[in-house]
Amino acid sequence: MRSFSELGLDPSLVKAVEEQGYKVSTPIQDKSIPPILLGRDVIAAAQTGTGKTASFTLPILQRLMPYANNSVSPAKHPVRCLILTPTRELAVQVHENVDSYGKYLEIRSMVLFGGVSMDFQMNQLGSGVEIVVATPGRLLDIEKNKAINFRMLEFLVLDEADRMLDMGFLPDITKIINMLPSRRQTLLFSATYSQEIAQSTKKWLIDPIRVDASPPNTLTKTIDHRFFSVEASAKATCLVRFLEGAGKGQMLIFCNTKIGADRLNRKLKRDNFEVAVIHGDRTQVERLKTLEDFKKGKISILVATDIAARGLDIENMPRVINFDVPLSSDDYVHRVGRTGRAGSQGEAITFVSEGDEQNISAIEKIPNLEVKTSPFDLFFSPRHVHSERDRKTLPVPAASRTNNSVSLFSEPYKPSSQSRGKVSNKKVRQPTALGKREVPALLLPPSRKLED
Repeated sequence: MRSFSELGLDPSLVKAVEEQGYKVSTPIQDKSIPPILLGRDVIAAAQTGTGKTASFTLPILQRLMPYANNSVSPAKHPVRCLILTPTRELAVQVHENVDSYGKYLEIRSMVLFGGVSMDFQMNQLGSGVEIVVATPGRLLDIEKNKAINFRMLEFLVLDEADRMLDMGFLPDITKIINMLPSRRQTLLFSATYSQEIAQSTKKWLIDPIRVDASPPNTLTKTIDHRFFSVEASAKATCLVRFLEGAGKGQMLIFCNTKIGADRLNRKLKRDNFEVAVIHGDRTQVERLKTLEDFKKGKISILVATDIAARGLDIENMPRVINFDVPLSSDDYVHRVGRTGRAGSQGEAITFVSEGDEQNISAIEKIPNLEVKTSPFDLFFSPRHVHSERDRKTLPVPAASRTNNSVSLFSEPYKPSSQSRGKVSNKKVRQPTALGKREVPALLLPPSRKLED
């Protein structure tokens, strides 16, 4: 890939990008930035974690540089760029990127979303701002109050357009686009490329250049996908077993419903995990604080619904867990896209229970994804719960079934003298929902053992 200076970006932008730790462009940046600098409409299909936000913020900032000024007059700072996102969290993150990359430019930006004072936002708009990042609903509320003017607008960005359409924003987006000047540059970025998006782009974009950083609806090669069969009534118990043996590192756990997310959050709190929950019923203040705490590492586990976690950008997220099977292949792509970002390795775990067959069938159609479901017990291999030196002491699995019980190992695992932690005399809770099964030794963290 080329360096950012080789893409034709101004030295002030290159300096800001390099200060963020980036030296060379990603594939989507390499393909998107040049045509955007030339003024072309662009449709970009890129997975999350590929650097797509910088793909449009950097060239737009460069195109706006002739308008940069430090005047206090609002008339000198008309709205010239509108970036629409599906969620408040993504809007905040995009705005943070705009601020970071434009730190050496006299260009103003702000973010608009619901859940905070609209009067404050309107006052900020009245002071003049060139770049507005907004969610569709709040933007329409602002426009109804005649607090924003699009006469000088030159750029429209639809970020994660597929999710905006999935969330039912098509009527709102249509209203907003009808307010904008017809002479503008329109950029559409999406992790997936559906037929609905294809139809919409014919109305919203003019002779667009199609940019594909990867085939549509596919996954990055840096993610290890694992599917495990779990009885529905035992999912929470199995999750706790997994978390106890998974070691350090942040995790994002997805549930399909807000009620389910709250229930799981309470369960994990009772088991003394550092966990928080985020979904649409949480207040804006709560959601932003939770995300900030998670980014800073104050929270190790975040339970979330699809909409709330849309666009989350957490560096070095090692693992994503689908406590509930996603309802569509697109949702699966978006969920697991939280890990394995920017070339780092990631792992996606999915719990599969009876009744998930239809959803799994949809996921199986994702290109280059092999869905092979294994018994949950077999997940606890040495590489997940033991150090390299301890792996050598593990017995070879010898699955056998006698008297309605399952024994996965020829003998109970006994930690070596070099194992981490001490053996505890604390009684281990039995997952009664699993019936008359023995708990294999490898389901337990190294610091515990089974007692008679």
